[in-house]
Amino acid sequence: MPSTPPRSPARSGAGRPRPRGGRPAPDRTHRPPWPPAPRRRPRWAMRAMATLSAVALASAGIGHLVISSLDATITRVDPFKDMKNRPRAGHGMNVLLVGTDGRDRVSEALRRRYRLGGQPCHCTDTMMIVHISEDRQRASVVSLPRDSYAEAPAHTDPATGRPHGPHPLKLNAAYAEGGPQLTVRTVEDMTHLKIDHYLEVDFTSFMRTVDVLGGVQVCTTHPLKDGYTGLDLPAGTHTLTGGQALQYVRARHVDAASDLGRMERQQRFLAALVDRATSSGVLLNPLKFRDVTRAVLGSVRADRGFGTGELLDLGRAMRDFSPRSSEFATVPVAQMGVVKGIGSTLKWDQEGAARLFAALREDRPLAGRRVSEPDSGPDRAPDRGPRPVPVEVAPGQIRVQVENGTRIKGLGRRVDAALAGAGFRTTGRPVDAAERTARHTVVAHDPRWDRSARSLAAALPGSELRAVPGQGPVLRVIAGADFHDVREVRAETPVRTEPTVVRGDQVVCPAP
Repeated sequence: MPSTPPRSPARSGAGRPRPRGGRPAPDRTHRPPWPPAPRRRPRWAMRAMATLSAVALASAGIGHLVISSLDATITRVDPFKDMKNRPRAGHGMNVLLVGTDGRDRVSEALRRRYRLGGQPCHCTDTMMIVHISEDRQRASVVSLPRDSYAEAPAHTDPATGRPHGPHPLKLNAAYAEGGPQLTVRTVEDMTHLKIDHYLEVDFTSFMRTVDVLGGVQVCTTHPLKDGYTGLDLPAGTHTLTGGQALQYVRARHVDAASDLGRMERQQRFLAALVDRATSSGVLLNPLKFRDVTRAVLGSVRADRGFGTGELLDLGRAMRDFSPRSSEFATVPVAQMGVVKGIGSTLKWDQEGAARLFAALREDRPLAGRRVSEPDSGPDRAPDRGPRPVPVEVAPGQIRVQVENGTRIKGLGRRVDAALAGAGFRTTGRPVDAAERTARHTVVAHDPRWDRSARSLAAALPGSELRAVPGQGPVLRVIAGADFHDVREVRAETPVRTEPTVVRGDQVVCPAP
């Protein structure tokens, strides 16, 4: 086998002389036969990229682990058990969001502070259908009035096992009578929408959510005062804590719109809540997201299918949300009245409601047909000039005795004359109140004449309703130091045959 000739120690592979150090001497007359080495990235850039990658992976991992651990803490219910002949599924996801009056975990101090006393009715205080579009770029929220006239399907009482045939009831009573299952069945029968998930929130989880977000900002152009919930907000912009926010969304006695006005405030608050969650970086910070989800999920009930995957999907979708991504509407109402055995109810406008729910079923924006500002409620934007406030009872049917609750000379006569000029049946003989230190104007009334009291309070901006059992049909106005003027009111049924649709960016507080 021929031997390989030895390489000369003085030569390199290219024939250049090799110095003693073993490295080839540079050849300045010839280009090397190989391409130049690629330029290396600076070490700091590679370290930064590695760090960012690690943070991203860690965040995703933490988020998934957090949600997975919280998933086990959710109280589960089965609202879809044995349900048959359900509506066909549409596009997107429909969540029935139910707010109950549960207050078992509220401390006695908070109950007194935010007027949460009394026995809960174990019924739904709020009911909304939240539709998340199939592309996860839009949320449509439709409020269902709690006093809506409904037909409960045949069912068995879950507590007693007693069967019940179909019968009429108020929508919020379906929960008290048959729990989540009857609630879902009744809503599906009324809307012809298939409910994909069920989420139930009580007072405790609501307050905790607001507090962990650091409060939520709301604004109002008129003072909001409700003697039942203790709400007392002057005109302006306010950051509400959890308890204050609960007063805000529960108040029903700040204007003549009653429950319809309350639903508009709830929609405004929900838009502000979304704005706060998406603009504060909560959804991008795994630890903050953990705190919020703990607050929300620690005291909620949900269906068995609403788990880790759905929560992560919603969290990812909401990262790109803004107030403009959300829209709000209330089911249009055709008639208000009293139904024997049920009480005061609202009957939906069937054609308007059908169009509204068809838009959800087909995953179309509600605002595609019509977008307008709210046309009632004390905190609507004053963009159309002063208009008579709609009330339930005509001023000419309301008898009023005016009392001067201050030491301001002539205040009683001034209030009496202003109310008489607005059409109220005043006595024409104002008197001095027993106590003369009233800071706020009060409408004292017998609970049996509460509709008249709300109509009168609507004419006195910022006034407080005070129930006085046994007072009789004559309402008392105790004029306080805050009296300014009397607003014109007009009796009309707040019927809406078409839904008023607003986007979230139209109802959140304007940027300073």
